[in-house]
Amino acid sequence: MTSSVSREAYGEASERLGAETASATAAQLASVADEILSVAGLLRAQPRLRRALTDPSRPAADRAALLRSLLAGKVAETTVNVLGTLVSGRFSRPAELLDATERLGVETLLASAERDSKLADVEDELFRFSQIVAGDSTLAVTLSDPGAAVERRVKLVQDLLKGKVHVASGRLIEVALEGFGGRGFEASLTRMVELTAAKRDREVAYVTVAKPLTDAEEQALSAKLSALYGRAVSLKIGVDPAVIGGVSVRVGSDLYDGTILRRLNAAKQAFAK
Repeated sequence: MTSSVSREAYGEASERLGAETASATAAQLASVADEILSVAGLLRAQPRLRRALTDPSRPAADRAALLRSLLAGKVAETTVNVLGTLVSGRFSRPAELLDATERLGVETLLASAERDSKLADVEDELFRFSQIVAGDSTLAVTLSDPGAAVERRVKLVQDLLKGKVHVASGRLIEVALEGFGGRGFEASLTRMVELTAAKRDREVAYVTVAKPLTDAEEQALSAKLSALYGRAVSLKIGVDPAVIGGVSVRVGSDLYDGTILRRLNAAKQAFAK
């Protein structure tokens, strides 16, 4: 979602979703999320449908009626109402409707985890899985291969994670495999971590160290970053002996690299001049 009109449409649909699911259970929210994501899958496979549902020459009521005719009796009324609100809005490009639908599904999954008091667990599980993938080149290539059927990659992940993660974590990883927001798999997974942290009103700080930090060191670093950014910070720590020592921290586009490896590389460049 890049345009102001698509953000407005998304905001209205999100408000409708919140109002209609205010008393829903975690399981009910998860069911609505699955339905919204299924519609996203339909939109991904049907470019003509995306164009029809975002055609500015058609009245908003007609676009909502078209969607309702496709979904009536197949999904919950809440899902129809929310997506009807979404397609009633304006979009600069048909692809933005797909992005907004995916995002609604993801946010609903996160809401289900939050209602289940498992949001922090989901955030950690997504990050740990991203670390596993990053550390296994074969797995990374397999899961990121756009030429492999999504269904096969989803089955592989389901077999790997069965009974090991929260249901929302598993479903979010499946969405990442489909290329959330047009991203590659690993970038999609990173975005999922950040959205989960944002749901907890936290900034994500990616930390790289040569050896694990002690609890006291983690607490001190978290406090320093929280003071710097004015909000709670969620540390995502990766261990890489190649940095030799020191700490590298990335928060959004900000990078603070105090590793010995960086200093050595800087020294090499200085001597090479």
